[in-house]
Amino acid sequence: MPPVVLLLFALFALIAIVAAVMGSKAANQRRDELIALAHQFGLSFYPGHDPDHDDHYSHFEIFRRGHSRSAYNTIAGMLEEHDSPFSTAMYVRMGDFQYKVTTNNGKTTTTTTYRFSYLIVHIPFAHCPNLLIRREGVFDWIKGALGFNDIDFESAEFSKRFYVSSSDRKFAYDVITPLMMEFLMSHDAPTVDIERARVCISNGRTRWQPAEFGQRLDWLFRFLDLWPEHVRVELAQRNTMHPDHQMLEEPR
Repeated sequence: MPPVVLLLFALFALIAIVAAVMGSKAANQRRDELIALAHQFGLSFYPGHDPDHDDHYSHFEIFRRGHSRSAYNTIAGMLEEHDSPFSTAMYVRMGDFQYKVTTNNGKTTTTTTYRFSYLIVHIPFAHCPNLLIRREGVFDWIKGALGFNDIDFESAEFSKRFYVSSSDRKFAYDVITPLMMEFLMSHDAPTVDIERARVCISNGRTRWQPAEFGQRLDWLFRFLDLWPEHVRVELAQRNTMHPDHQMLEEPR
């Protein structure tokens, strides 16, 4: 084998080794910072693959994408002290998630790994309607042209920028007040998905820096704080009317 080819092989091998070492170092640093964050909030940290994630959270669309799905770097537990309108402790779960997508063009097969961060908070209302708030996309415009409209609001700007759907249109209108619209439009709002009395926020595309998890938690509690009092009262009454329907059991 010519010396030049050997040199190229050696160079590529060296680059691969350096990349692996740097990647491992960055992963360890991220893990250490997330451990410190978990201790700050009085929560537990689970670094490896969470085998129970699919059982508890696969109802959220972002956790059903692709194959070889895995939740890891998980911070979880009951958050006793928080700046939300709910006086009760709430179960919080946040961390990293990855999935793979395999494509085949007839000649070669390519597998791409996607990673993103998420935050889930269990709210104390077992009978809370589902609600999805996310940025309007191209496919939403196409569906709108075909007559499949999302929920529109008095603010044309908000309706243009956000796609909203709910199992209870009245609940959507009650929660998304003019003040809430202003909040969502003036901040870098992630996708908000409320299902089964759990609120999940994520953009489904990128991993947050460790410090951002705390910022996202603050953002979510500000979002909940903007729910009108009459909405919280009505949801609490629904729980009282159906005492046999308990909140879903919190994961470990």
